[in-house]
Amino acid sequence: MRAECQAFRDSFTRLRTHLARTIVGQQEVVEEVLIALFADGHALLEGVPGLGKTLLVRSLAQSLGLSFSRIQCTPDIMPADITGTTVVVEDAAHGQRRLDFRRGPIFAQLVLADEVNRATPKSQSALLEAMQERSVTVGGTTHQLERPFLLMATQNPIEQEGTYPLPEAQADRFLLKIKVRDVKREELNTIVGWTTGPRSADPPAIMPAEEILAAQRLARRILIAPHVQDYAVRLVLATQPGSGFAPAAVESLLSAGASPRGAQAIVSGAKVRALLDGRVAVSTTDIRSLAAPALRHRVMRTFEAEARGVTVDDILKGILTAVPAEAQE
Repeated sequence: MRAECQAFRDSFTRLRTHLARTIVGQQEVVEEVLIALFADGHALLEGVPGLGKTLLVRSLAQSLGLSFSRIQCTPDIMPADITGTTVVVEDAAHGQRRLDFRRGPIFAQLVLADEVNRATPKSQSALLEAMQERSVTVGGTTHQLERPFLLMATQNPIEQEGTYPLPEAQADRFLLKIKVRDVKREELNTIVGWTTGPRSADPPAIMPAEEILAAQRLARRILIAPHVQDYAVRLVLATQPGSGFAPAAVESLLSAGASPRGAQAIVSGAKVRALLDGRVAVSTTDIRSLAAPALRHRVMRTFEAEARGVTVDDILKGILTAVPAEAQE
């Protein structure tokens, strides 16, 4: 297993290094996106337009050699534009008509849902089955999606005009919500130099699909001690008002807490983090590092918190400070 772990870390390092050449100054974002991939989950990237969110997903598809499709979400997009539709086809040779299913852009291994919160909730819900079951049902027929399957969605800040909040059920199916920060002065100079200069050829695929699936299976074999797993569980329970685990300082700031998927996301991501660090067991540090990206889209603030300008990340920091790593009976 140690040899498998070393081989995975070598491939991960090559992949991260290549993406860092394309996405300037967003090392943490790149690493969290790759953690979502190898934890077999989906990722939601949030940031203002122009920060390279779409470029990151496209570069990832090229580096992995996976089939790629892009869904540009707009207010008038329909569910059939995402999943596909059944059409009537004329068979002139036999004088008959038949029904054919035309696959939509969701039928790819790496799917980019660009500006997902510009689509209406009805169209957003067309992604739910694909995200959870890795299948699409149209006209009573279920079509399996090719593995690995990863949905990467980009989202503009909700304050922007023409956006819709993601339904809670859909937001909960993203393993991580990753915030893309603004670029700094030196990073912007590098971006301008790269994007206005000669274009380089696309690199060969670094990690094929079979290797990705093997890495996902390897990550699931990483061990987690009962008390470390319980730490993740207690962090999730601390986001739930009235659970008895929520710190008094933050209980009045939350109207709804994370679901059990929050604990699953923390542990799945922490196993990949431990694997990257050369360990075969998860530590409480791994749990803490994944808590914010795994929970920030799963909790809801009260009106009081919004009025006071308290962000979700501020609340999660308070929970991480208040909840001890070791359980206290």
